[in-house]
Amino acid sequence: MKRSFIILLHLGYWVLYLLLILLFLLFMEAGGVKTINQQQLIGFFKVMTAFTIFPALISFYSFYLLLFNKYLSEKKITALCLTGLVTVLIAGLCGLAGMNLVTNGKIFRNNGLKEMLIMMAFLSILALIHGIIALVMKGFITWYGDIRIKAALKQKNFETELALVRSQLSPHFLFNTINNIDVLIEKDAVKASAYLNKLSDIMRFMLYETKTENIPLQKELSYIDKYIDLQKIRTANVNFVQYSTVGETGKWVIAPMLFIPFIENAFKHSGNKKEGHAIVVNIKATGKSLEFYCENHFSENHLADHKAGGIGNDLIQKRLGLLYPGKHELNIEKEKDTYKVHLIIYKNEN
Repeated sequence: MKRSFIILLHLGYWVLYLLLILLFLLFMEAGGVKTINQQQLIGFFKVMTAFTIFPALISFYSFYLLLFNKYLSEKKITALCLTGLVTVLIAGLCGLAGMNLVTNGKIFRNNGLKEMLIMMAFLSILALIHGIIALVMKGFITWYGDIRIKAALKQKNFETELALVRSQLSPHFLFNTINNIDVLIEKDAVKASAYLNKLSDIMRFMLYETKTENIPLQKELSYIDKYIDLQKIRTANVNFVQYSTVGETGKWVIAPMLFIPFIENAFKHSGNKKEGHAIVVNIKATGKSLEFYCENHFSENHLADHKAGGIGNDLIQKRLGLLYPGKHELNIEKEKDTYKVHLIIYKNEN
């Protein structure tokens, strides 16, 4: 929601509130209240300001700016009720003190404790009404903002999904894999069949699992396992890839294809398949965070040959920003012959 519209919404609310007070004054005059002079009118407006506006402002913006974000959005209802009660009592006390100030102390001198408690209770109830309205207004603005974010995310996910499909199921990857399996059939038909099943699972994952907003982390890891196995067909070097997963991977649910683009790029740009640990992939899951690390060696000549295609870092970073706003850290380092990606996803506590 645009800032200008929010400002107009606030101004409209207070204008309506002032009009309601003015309407009340007109009814008083119509009811036979005697005409008052200018000095009395100014004094009356001072009292009305302290009585109706000052507590309302304190309560409204305390609920709007502080209590909603700190308690209601975090679903801490008990804390919200207790803090809200203290807030409206403070607003009522401030209103009573303001009335006493504009009347030069007459409120405290001319009224006993019981009368002042009644006035404070009335002011607190008035402040509570404004606080509830503030929560409703803030909730509406937040809800509307979430709708726009989800719409933008849906569109960006659609664009990202198309880019991911083009990248991962590229004709080059499919051609090399099928060709390698074809060669393997003559040597070891059972092993070739197993690899063909893995390729089938990868294609099934790309066609169906990427359509949902979230998938279990185990499905993403299963895809990565099979993808790496298919890439290993192209080299006899068993130490070409170092891949490990540790921690509570079964307890995580993530957006599909969160790590795969980085791994795909690592294989695409890693040229020397005889080198040990040319690609290192580590995934660590804890109760609070999910950590992904990918490192690959490359040569500038090989990087130039594969410059086209794949998913750019800008698109990946935009996607992460939409999926995990304020809940992720992405660090990418490029040294003279090493490319490193370190991504941390923090679990949402809500």
